[in-house]
Amino acid sequence: MKVNIAEALEQLDQAHGQLFAKVMEHGTMSVEIYRPVKTDPQTPHKQDELYVVISGSGVFLNGEERTTFKQGDVLFVKAGVKHRFENFTDDFMTWVIFYGPDGGEK
Repeated sequence: MKVNIAEALEQLDQAHGQLFAKVMEHGTMSVEIYRPVKTDPQTPHKQDELYVVISGSGVFLNGEERTTFKQGDVLFVKAGVKHRFENFTDDFMTWVIFYGPDGGEK
């Protein structure tokens, strides 16, 4: 399986105003492209997840910890943890990879 950024953005554009689009699935793993506008309205997820930043920069809240991020960075979030992107640039977008069982891996 393969998807590139242009193909993923086409799926996102077809979603009519959606902030994310699922572009790949296998077993418990799914991959989405995520492109929030101005604010990030995320709530905690049931699975562990990885973010691979495609473009842009900003601040990432993961639990109570804030860290800066930029293009090429990889961020990990445990299942159920409060997280969001803050103060991000207009060109920000990221791959989101969900995996594992609900509740996260032990």
